[in-house]
Amino acid sequence: MPNRVVVTGLGAITPIGIGKDAFWEALVAGKSGIRNVEDVLDLSGIDVKIGGPVDSFDPLEFIEPKKARRLDRSTQFALAATKLALHDAGIDLGTCDLERVGVVTGTGIGGMQTLTDNLTTLIEKGPRRVSPFFVPSMMPNAISGEISIEHGMRGPNFGVVSACASGTHAIGLAAKLIACGDLDCAIAGGAEAVLLPITYAGFARMGAISKRNDRPQAASRPFDADRDGFVMGEGAGLLMLESYDHAMARGARIYASLDGFGMSADASHITAPVETGTGAAQAMAMALRYAGLGPEDVDYINAHGTSTPPNDRVETNAIKLALGDRARQIKISSTKSQVGHLLGAAGGVEAIATILSMTHGMIPATLNLETADPDCDLDYTPQTTQQNIEVALSNSFGFGGQNACLLFQIMK
Repeated sequence: MPNRVVVTGLGAITPIGIGKDAFWEALVAGKSGIRNVEDVLDLSGIDVKIGGPVDSFDPLEFIEPKKARRLDRSTQFALAATKLALHDAGIDLGTCDLERVGVVTGTGIGGMQTLTDNLTTLIEKGPRRVSPFFVPSMMPNAISGEISIEHGMRGPNFGVVSACASGTHAIGLAAKLIACGDLDCAIAGGAEAVLLPITYAGFARMGAISKRNDRPQAASRPFDADRDGFVMGEGAGLLMLESYDHAMARGARIYASLDGFGMSADASHITAPVETGTGAAQAMAMALRYAGLGPEDVDYINAHGTSTPPNDRVETNAIKLALGDRARQIKISSTKSQVGHLLGAAGGVEAIATILSMTHGMIPATLNLETADPDCDLDYTPQTTQQNIEVALSNSFGFGGQNACLLFQIMK
């Protein structure tokens, strides 16, 4: 029998709060972290001016100054979220077999700030002024590497890059390593920091991000008929995962078990999802099979819900395809309406939101859901709602046709 995997610690760095408590309080209060970002970014010539920055983040609260200076902002977020997750788990790593403690982290892009800063230096000052830390700070696996170095974690350690499904893939793959007995525990999730002019320019040219500059807090509106694109955010979400036996042996508090993980590929288009939702539905169905559960067991879905016209329509189709009649009987919400789209960090942060919803018996609202879309005709929870949640799914879908789904369950 595979080891059961449980969640014992949560570390959140988000546009609406740092730490799980601040994050949860802002979620249920309906706080939005979306604002005009021209005070910190030069977006001249770009017709999108809004985003979800983590304004209150000070890396020196978590990382010693010399080290912080050489790290990309995404890695700073990840180290901070890791410390929060370890503290929340109440785990003493000194009592663990560190060869059986792993790190699996996801990012969609990697050290983009480091890349752009050093490219500017190269152009303006020449190659001898490029930082010797450029490559090790930029590479996507720097996030997992720095976490393991900081804490001496010597188990399997790698980065996952699957666009906006990265964080969810990282959590699911770490869980598989624990389930098969290769690890006792792992830090897993995602981090991203790409609020930069070049990223804004690229997504704006694609027509993927909202141009609702006059109403920033109303710009991210998943499943609403008037949605016009996603809003970029930044942050990190890291989870402490353990085998059930390891957690019980040290008397840990358990939030939930991670009993299902599904992943699939659309194999269709590099950015557009398959209209029928078959790929996304396959991932959800796989998560249910992995857990030995059926559609009738699902109480809540934390949707990918990006606020782009195609994604929300396709996700609606996928949920119907995967859950059948049950799709119309369950609550669904998108926390991207409050924090924006954190790209590779989205899956980690949304997994935390899902677990906290289960813990508190409350579903955060999908903000800005004002005008019904006949193509998005499920219950997308326009108001924060109290509800007992025993089983929940957390969806993530990414460019490249990447689909991933986690299934969490309250242990009885």
